[in-house]
Amino acid sequence: MPYSYITISWNLPKINSRNELRKYVVLKFMEEKPGQGTGKLVSRYKYIVERFLDGRKLYLIRPAQYKMGFDFQIWMENWNKFNLNKMPSYQDIIQDLKYKQEENQNNFNILLKAINQIYICEDDDRILNWLKEKKISFSIGENINVLLKIIKWMFIEQDIRYWNFSGRLKLKNYIDKSFGFPTQQDDCL
Repeated sequence: MPYSYITISWNLPKINSRNELRKYVVLKFMEEKPGQGTGKLVSRYKYIVERFLDGRKLYLIRPAQYKMGFDFQIWMENWNKFNLNKMPSYQDIIQDLKYKQEENQNNFNILLKAINQIYICEDDDRILNWLKEKKISFSIGENINVLLKIIKWMFIEQDIRYWNFSGRLKLKNYIDKSFGFPTQQDDCL
């Protein structure tokens, strides 16, 4: 990030509707001050949206590379504990999930259920507590708390960007297809 950013710590409230989530995030972005031109005159924002027990943060960067409306980038500090801030891609998420599947198929199946619950807009903190109660963990790859929060924000980003098309279903189908599950029609309105 070669430019300076206005940094805002922000917590998303518990919302269990795709449309309400999308609306809440877009309204937050509408509070931004306008830019004054290009380069250093662009208004740039860094929204710290998740903080983890190990001190790392998940943050959103605006505007995104292609500057398309309310588009944003999702960044994770110290991704996979390699001392690298990274904007995880779909492929990074799939690769991490594959490592987890190889390590423990039963725990992986439960993790997929958690992803499905996040997909239908259930409370991610409740889901994380459920996983903790079930003692679901993996020794390889990213921490599941981090992974699920990233996926949640990827779903939100897709709902904002592709609302009139498939929204979050695009990522959900990518995950399902990557693990040999049938893809589906959108039923999370």
